[in-house]
Amino acid sequence: MRSPRPAIRTAREVLAGLVSAGIKHLLLSPGSRSAPLAYAAAEAEAAGLLTLHVRIDERSAGFYALGLAQSTGTPVGIVVTSGTAVGELLPAVMEADHSGTPLLVLSADRPEELQGTGASQTTLQDPLFANHTRASLSVPAGENPGQAVTTALQALAGDRQHSAGPVQLNLQFREPLTPESGSRLAAQEWASQLQPGHWDQVDTPEPSWVDEPATQHRTVVIAGHQAGTQAQAFAKHLGLPLLAEPSSNARFSEQALAHYRLLLAVAEEHIEKVVLFGRPTLSRPVGRVLANPKISTAIWQPQSVSWYAPGRRREQVIGEAEQLQQFAGRAPAGWLQAWQELEAQAHSVAEAAQPTQRTLTGYQVARALWEQRTGPLFIGSSNIVRDFDLAAVPATTAGPRVYANRGLAGIDGSISTALGIARGSGQATRAILGDITFLHDASALLLAPDEPTPTLDVVIFNDAGGAIFSTLEHGQVHESGAYGRSVERLFATPHQAQIKALARAYGWSYAAPQDYAELQQVLADQQPDQVRLIEVRADREQRRAQGLALEQRVASLPWTGH
Repeated sequence: MRSPRPAIRTAREVLAGLVSAGIKHLLLSPGSRSAPLAYAAAEAEAAGLLTLHVRIDERSAGFYALGLAQSTGTPVGIVVTSGTAVGELLPAVMEADHSGTPLLVLSADRPEELQGTGASQTTLQDPLFANHTRASLSVPAGENPGQAVTTALQALAGDRQHSAGPVQLNLQFREPLTPESGSRLAAQEWASQLQPGHWDQVDTPEPSWVDEPATQHRTVVIAGHQAGTQAQAFAKHLGLPLLAEPSSNARFSEQALAHYRLLLAVAEEHIEKVVLFGRPTLSRPVGRVLANPKISTAIWQPQSVSWYAPGRRREQVIGEAEQLQQFAGRAPAGWLQAWQELEAQAHSVAEAAQPTQRTLTGYQVARALWEQRTGPLFIGSSNIVRDFDLAAVPATTAGPRVYANRGLAGIDGSISTALGIARGSGQATRAILGDITFLHDASALLLAPDEPTPTLDVVIFNDAGGAIFSTLEHGQVHESGAYGRSVERLFATPHQAQIKALARAYGWSYAAPQDYAELQQVLADQQPDQVRLIEVRADREQRRAQGLALEQRVASLPWTGH
């Protein structure tokens, strides 16, 4: 027998549970079956209980929510209608899974009697995300959603044994899908009596690096994605070289080395131990060091993480500060100095390798953006993040936070993520993307007139194709000529897109600096409350040759340590 509980009541109860738990942001893409959630969300926003964000494209909504969640440090809900709309969220859910970002997918669904009948927009939705969610829950039409909401919130938060991450709450709705007759937006008793809650994060105490180990070892600290300032504090305390990726947010102080990726060709044989913080994502040289059987490795892991399965990595897992310090030991005399001297030489070599003609390289663009950071910076995947990994000179102190989608290191949804970061942080934000990454998510530039416009610069390094593959083994295949133009066609995917025309179509401002000085001036002239596209045109023909030449020059530098 069907329950008389109407869909709008279920939707309001779900929203009440989220608001009471402290969720403050909700993404919504339009749809009919999700209408009860849309009306309930509008009622909650009218009562000042949450902020509603509307995106016409579900994939964009998913990554926008990802950026919001990461910049606010709280979960974000995403409302989508039934059918393919739910599937559009899969890339964002996968990234959230591997980065430990709490996203709550509220997927509207047809009721049980329509399942398997061929009804329009009806498919198996509750197992859609498979192993990428911390929990997948379904509420049949007409049933009380209370317990499912509670379970979903618990799974979102995670605990010491299970990291936070995405959750799906699949809600079946029967018609009618609209509010009751006579219902008014601003006169909802359920919303007026509700008190917003506070989202409680899983408390992870900051480690105290106070011990002075008796032993000495030639140890280096590798700070991967999301390592945080703990890695820098640890390296500084023991006087160890710090090899920090740009999105580690540990790339500062005299311990940090900008060109470490190239330096490993000279220094790897002198390393005895490695301490890993965060997730290493960028370079094969770092991967080789971590896999080197002659080097002892440990990973700092005081709580569970989502980016690897237990037992699948060789590092010794350590969650106690004293034990990690004893493993690493103090730096021997001259150990850090030898790395610093090598870094100074590598910096000179890299600077000398930059062309002097009126052009801009990825290295120069990365350096300019790093030096002019005044707010959050989002770095896209592929070559550009590797340019930062060489060009981002460590500052004395920590700067504004750096973001990157390194959970799965895809190019999906990069503009959307940056928009979410800008909106969530409330700060002027910059994103730097390759042209293919930009074009992959260009539709995200469409914002409805009623949606607030964040301050976001999207810098596009446009070399008319995917240059990342030329730096890998595919570049060698291309140079051999054995496959003709196949590598260019299949991997580089060249294009002739007119980015200035795209800016005009979406109504955003546009700039095209021609050299380093013009780029610096454009970055200094940022205007509030707008999206601006900054196109830097470049040539990728010499990318592979220039990269190999730089590697060879640095690899020939002498090691001056003992």
